[in-house]
Amino acid sequence: MARSLSPIMLGKQLDGIWHTAIVAYGDEFFFGGEGISSCSPGGTMLGHPDTVVELGETEVSEEIFMDYLSSLGEGTYRGDKYRLFEHNCNTFTNEVSQFLTGSTIPSYITDLPSEVLSTPFGQMLRPILDSIHIAPSGGNAINERRNV
Repeated sequence: MARSLSPIMLGKQLDGIWHTAIVAYGDEFFFGGEGISSCSPGGTMLGHPDTVVELGETEVSEEIFMDYLSSLGEGTYRGDKYRLFEHNCNTFTNEVSQFLTGSTIPSYITDLPSEVLSTPFGQMLRPILDSIHIAPSGGNAINERRNV
């Protein structure tokens, strides 16, 4: 849909509007309006991904990774910190990918918000889109699970 509507609405072609997550230790981890959540891979309401990008392997233990996520979930990636354009699932995935593998996610994903906002229509839509609370269902909140 983004591919066909973006030239009309934005004056430029977008190949997609990307939701990203990171799969590690058998779970999918993502960030939204509820904070950091996890589910089985492809287990959110968004279903299985259209594209999977291999980011590498990690030497970080699962225990250290879960402590890291818990720390992020208490501060930088609390649900109330979610911002569709500046601090979103892609920001989270990029940061976690760097922690786990030293690699970033592709720039066509991380650059998407600035591409949209660089258009007049993007600027017009910004107030509406900023008010949207995005929390893909199907996940378990990380900090809730760890505090039980």
